[in-house]
Amino acid sequence: MAYDGVIPRTDEPIDDIAYLARSEHRVPTLVALTTRPRSRSELCELTGVSSSTMRRTLGEFEARSWIRKEGYQYVATRLGETIASGMEDVIERVETERKLRDVWHWLPAEVSEFPIETWADMTVTVAEPDFPYRPVDRFESLLRETNEFRSLRPEVALMDPCLDVLSQLIDDGVGITLIDRPSCHTYFLSTYPDRSSEMLKQDNFTVLEHDELPPYGIGLLDDRVAISCYEQDSGTVRAVIDTDAPAVREWAESVYTSYRSDAQPLEPHRIVE
Repeated sequence: MAYDGVIPRTDEPIDDIAYLARSEHRVPTLVALTTRPRSRSELCELTGVSSSTMRRTLGEFEARSWIRKEGYQYVATRLGETIASGMEDVIERVETERKLRDVWHWLPAEVSEFPIETWADMTVTVAEPDFPYRPVDRFESLLRETNEFRSLRPEVALMDPCLDVLSQLIDDGVGITLIDRPSCHTYFLSTYPDRSSEMLKQDNFTVLEHDELPPYGIGLLDDRVAISCYEQDSGTVRAVIDTDAPAVREWAESVYTSYRSDAQPLEPHRIVE
């Protein structure tokens, strides 16, 4: 083998993992060598490290039998392919965990039971100090593209900024059903009395009320499900998670249907009074 020095055998598997993780270029280098042979200069250009750094890295890889040299190029061995694939899986799982970490305590308990592959398919949009309306903007973009919308606990903080879009969808004939608490309906009826009255006259717009809803919201759109996470005291939208995963769709349809069966038609005059 053509490598500089002797690389001692590490005592534990975690030592090899730590070696790969300590520098950002090592995993991408090994992964790149699983696709086709590459020269040292090509790997330097790919990863942005110096030639001397890449020479040491390739020497470490050769010592571990992860790669072999073919002429002036290097290629991964089956051992190297196995390590590269495993590290990619670890990185993907950590990326998935990181995007859910900040919203985990707001999510429905059932989400934690979904397969990890389902989590990876989720788009997580979190409110940030410099962009508090990011989740609402994401939800509005989904709303604009749907031809049907059913929602459980849409909440004022989510729907008030989207009222123009909602009104346009109703005018366009999109079927919409909202199930929320009487207090939320009261807000819209009192804040936008004329507009609310006109919307409620449309046959494709159904508003129902329910006194005991879950702490989260569910939006069923054409091909995606949106889960809304609210601050319990203020009702502020903290995050919106949307996905087209079949398992989430099945769960959301079941939850929506169970509350839909117990919901009552809105009686505007009684609520305002």
